[in-house]
Amino acid sequence: MFIPIAVYFIIFAYIPMAGIIMAFKDFNYRDGIFGSPWNGFANFEYFFKSGKAFLVTRNTIIYNVIFLTCYTVFSILAAVFISEITRKWFKKISQTMMFLPYFISWVTVSAFVYNFLNYEYGIVNKMLAHFSIAPLDIYSNTSYWYFLLPFLYVWKWVGYGSVLYLAAIVGIDQEVYEAATIDGATRFQKITRITLPLLKPTMIILILLGLGRIMRGEFDMFYQLIGNNGTLMDATDIIDTLAFRSLVGSADFGMASAVGVYQSVLTLIIILTANWLVRRYDKDQALF
Repeated sequence: MFIPIAVYFIIFAYIPMAGIIMAFKDFNYRDGIFGSPWNGFANFEYFFKSGKAFLVTRNTIIYNVIFLTCYTVFSILAAVFISEITRKWFKKISQTMMFLPYFISWVTVSAFVYNFLNYEYGIVNKMLAHFSIAPLDIYSNTSYWYFLLPFLYVWKWVGYGSVLYLAAIVGIDQEVYEAATIDGATRFQKITRITLPLLKPTMIILILLGLGRIMRGEFDMFYQLIGNNGTLMDATDIIDTLAFRSLVGSADFGMASAVGVYQSVLTLIIILTANWLVRRYDKDQALF
């Protein structure tokens, strides 16, 4: 049963790692990946001297920390609320409605957002105009996106996250809740004294796995929602979008590879540091 998974990762994860050498080469099509001349750390120097390295690193980390925090909090809350619903038909409808955004692509979401928030004919500004309120120029103001991006991220992923935590809640021994009921515990006390503490191992594992993606932003979301909007670029540009524009706009394979190596090294450092901190707190909860 493990063979198909192993083959998938060998083909799409391990074999492509040979392409890391492109970060240290002056790539050209004639000589190919392995025949192109070496240029040392020139691609990395260009990346750091471009003035974008600190900006995109800061944006990537800040956004992903906010995303991970909001995703964890709202996923747990949603799972707890769903588990407390007694009517089965309402519980199924709630789960379905929350999980539905997970299947909607960011291309479709960006179309919805643009039609809702467009300055000239967006639904939101049409409603504001109806009440004689000045329209919002959201696509020219960076401050709105600091709240809009986390909101859209949670809206799309909270259904998936709630399923993971709900599975952990279902696995809790019901005799614990029965004993709490006999002792006179309220529903709120059951949640705070039983459910949430027993969710801690699942939460730690999912957070550690989430930290593994903290340097890899939601490329689809940022690129589809923001695109090449220069007004919003400094506030929303992340490592993935910078590497993509370097590759597509200027066909600079060397710099794009250098950015990917830089991203992977930082991710490795973050994962090892986070796992080390968890091991110091509780060895049984660490990934390795």
